[in-house]
Amino acid sequence: MSKRIGILTGGGDAPGLNAVIRAAVLTARNHYHWDVVGITRGFDGLYEGQPTVDLQEKDVRELLARGGTILGTVNRGSPFAHPKQLADGKIEYEDVSHIAISRMSEFGLDGLLVAGGDGTMAIANKLVNLGAHIVGVPKTIDNDIGGTDITFGFDTAINTATEALDKLQTTAESHHRVMVLEVMGRDAGWIALHAGVAGGADAILIPEIPFDIEVVCQKIRQLKLSGRNHSLIIVAEGAAPIGGQQQFMSSASGARLGGVGHVVGDLLADCVGSEVRVTVLGHVQRGGQPTPYDRWLATRFGSAAVHLIAQEKWGYMVALQGTQMSAVKIEDAIKMKFVDANGETVQMARDLGVVFG
Repeated sequence: MSKRIGILTGGGDAPGLNAVIRAAVLTARNHYHWDVVGITRGFDGLYEGQPTVDLQEKDVRELLARGGTILGTVNRGSPFAHPKQLADGKIEYEDVSHIAISRMSEFGLDGLLVAGGDGTMAIANKLVNLGAHIVGVPKTIDNDIGGTDITFGFDTAINTATEALDKLQTTAESHHRVMVLEVMGRDAGWIALHAGVAGGADAILIPEIPFDIEVVCQKIRQLKLSGRNHSLIIVAEGAAPIGGQQQFMSSASGARLGGVGHVVGDLLADCVGSEVRVTVLGHVQRGGQPTPYDRWLATRFGSAAVHLIAQEKWGYMVALQGTQMSAVKIEDAIKMKFVDANGETVQMARDLGVVFG
């Protein structure tokens, strides 16, 4: 039976989103002979009834290596809390989820593929509970969605962070400096942990393990005594000292997480007697071409999601468990996946001499 399905991308962008779109379109059209439309600007575009994009094979053939998302996305858009400006200039948030669901009928959609992170999946799950026909695809460079061993975008992010550590190592060695690299990781330190091990960091500071700066200082002193006059420290943006709070910065759109790298840099400068330089990698981690692994994983996810729609497994998300594709309930997947502070990977890093503060 012919179907008409939609695709939208929500939350922050991640390398591999276009590969998901490509795989979903090719699978839907070649295997099932379905029509596919793209919903622009995420859930905001769905609610607002933005013009849909008819996605043909010719439209997606060259997307495999392209970063970002051709459909666009909105980082904080939610039909359950849609901002509405009042006459006095104040902002009121209203629930327009019923309109978002009605749009799916207006667009003639039999099912909707939603690619996004934990926030996007939480919205999708609420819409499913209201009767929406949705399947999910896990997307986040932070790798913190439950139910799947890995998310696409993560491999590209750790490649970017590891390359940054490699470059910082050479200048640190030349100038006898301590180099601090701040990477993304609001609540989970997967990027810092993986890139830190791959890039030979001497200290890895992550949200799951509150740090004592004196432990890091002592590590740097030990390295100096051994004859090595440079050090590499990688810090997840959500890391915080023991008994302290996460660091936030003010911006035009409000307080945003970040700045802990400079805090750590200042503390280290006070205690180690070496020059300290701080690099904040920021959105570089989200951009650029996806790695071959992320292209492969995103392609598997996009194709598998279309098969879930064919099975009408509404409220499920595709996942990679081991080497096999599977499906998990979205309501289970939105439980955040943290680094195990006592797990094998952290212990392995400690065995190598890495400190976590």
